[in-house]
Amino acid sequence: MTLFILLLIALALFFDFLNGFHDSANSIATVVSTRVLSPRQAVIWAAFFNFIAFFFFGHHVANTVGKGIVDIAIIDNVIILGTLIGACSWNVITWCFGLPTSSSHALIGGLVGAAVVKAGIMPLKWPGILKTVIFIFVSPILGLILGWAFGILVYWLFRKNAPLKIDHIFRKGQLLSAAFYSMGHGGNDAQKTMGIIASLLFSAGILGREFYIPLWVVFACYTAIALGTMFGGWRIVKTMGQRVAKLKPVDGFCAESGAAVTLFFASQFGIPVSTTHTITGSIMGIGSLRRLSAVRWGVAGKIVWAWILTIPCSALMSAVAYVVLRKLQI
Repeated sequence: MTLFILLLIALALFFDFLNGFHDSANSIATVVSTRVLSPRQAVIWAAFFNFIAFFFFGHHVANTVGKGIVDIAIIDNVIILGTLIGACSWNVITWCFGLPTSSSHALIGGLVGAAVVKAGIMPLKWPGILKTVIFIFVSPILGLILGWAFGILVYWLFRKNAPLKIDHIFRKGQLLSAAFYSMGHGGNDAQKTMGIIASLLFSAGILGREFYIPLWVVFACYTAIALGTMFGGWRIVKTMGQRVAKLKPVDGFCAESGAAVTLFFASQFGIPVSTTHTITGSIMGIGSLRRLSAVRWGVAGKIVWAWILTIPCSALMSAVAYVVLRKLQI
């Protein structure tokens, strides 16, 4: 394994760390905004469950990203480097503006952008790309429906209880829902970096003739995303926790439960969805259950535009990075 490949692996793990850092707000926003946990307690809680997803999820998403978006035969070191530069750049830009965009789609957009510059559109695997693009819209809608459905069920089951008792029950319940959501976050998002590292190792001939995800890659990626979550993306917490809709503990429980079910479903079928899109949809669903005006649709609209722009913008940044790297003869 050459020094350059080691540096690329380190950059990929930095992206994974940045993913956890950027998306930590998704895991902790509801539990912090409802004051069930302090921010420090919340990031530790979320990071722990990010990591233990290691023991519960397979590698379906990693295989999709590693060999289901771009023909692995054209992958080389420069494509991987361009991909990571584009994805990391987009993450940093959106973090600066406090926008909860998708690190997953930034990575996929980066991979597509660099690959197209090198070899045109022929190496693109459209089934994997279309599945990913479709779920840009499906995952928030599914999250919204499930958050709304959990809300109706819970409100009906506890309709005869006093508000203080409901608040007490769901302060504890939200610990469980936050744990499951964080596990789903780690299980889906860490696998995207696993796929990138595995495709790099395969293209370098290190994995042999068969594509697979080495155990040390799995462990490293889950560790990196958990550490990123520990440090937290505080600029985004306010947007997710209060600016989309005001939440109570029972609302946070329903939103996280709806999002967790969506993430578990997507991971099982190897779909690289956005945890950001999913939890935002769930928050909007539970917020609209009280009344449509409870959701700040103007803020939601800005978030949706950021989602739509993520793949093309990260692809453009990655394409530019690839051209520059080739001119520098890297």
